[in-house]
Amino acid sequence: MNSSQSTLIIDNFIAPKCIDTLSILYEDDDILVINKPSGLLSLSGKNPINWDSVHYRLVNGQKGVTPAFSNAKLVHRLDFGTSGIMLVSLNDLASKRLNKQFQLRNVEKHYVAMLEGCISAAAGQIDAPIAKDKQLFPRVKICKLEGKPAVTEFKVIERLANPNRTYIHFTPITGRTHQLRIHSHFIGHPILGCDLYKSAQSEKLSKRLQLHASDLFFDHPITHQAIHIHCPSPF
Repeated sequence: MNSSQSTLIIDNFIAPKCIDTLSILYEDDDILVINKPSGLLSLSGKNPINWDSVHYRLVNGQKGVTPAFSNAKLVHRLDFGTSGIMLVSLNDLASKRLNKQFQLRNVEKHYVAMLEGCISAAAGQIDAPIAKDKQLFPRVKICKLEGKPAVTEFKVIERLANPNRTYIHFTPITGRTHQLRIHSHFIGHPILGCDLYKSAQSEKLSKRLQLHASDLFFDHPITHQAIHIHCPSPF
């Protein structure tokens, strides 16, 4: 990230909790930042996001014909069950420069999650390589022989009781598929609501995946200003 200029901080705080609905967090001529709700496909499938209809509905509050929005492209994705911040480029130059930032790992992403059980450590690092699970696609697995390096830093926000669970802050150092979900399961504390990596109780304790992309740090692709987007968790 560019540290030579002051950071533009977009703090979308809605007290007491952020409503888990599709909304625009920031928009200019080059980029669009949205809050994706849990249960919405971000790239492909039966009901992918239609950026034309999304943009018109959010700005105008109704359906209808919207100005040309055909160059809008996602530069990263979130899993179906994960809510939170997603970044969209609105032209080819913005897309090219943002993709470069992600490739060079100059973009910083933070998440919050609710895990089953109480984690004893206040903070720490999970270093466990991840590989595709060819027998159980689309699952992945922890595998030292075949896996690619995967590192996640965590910090406990709050420990809760009845049932015991931990509200936690995650910073993924790498960006592997299902990294936070499999790393949580690996340390014995699955993310509540996870359908793929769970215990007998973790999926029953929540109707949705309790994982939310809460913060995104990047440089604006045209102005090069450092930007920090924050969107509080809906859970």
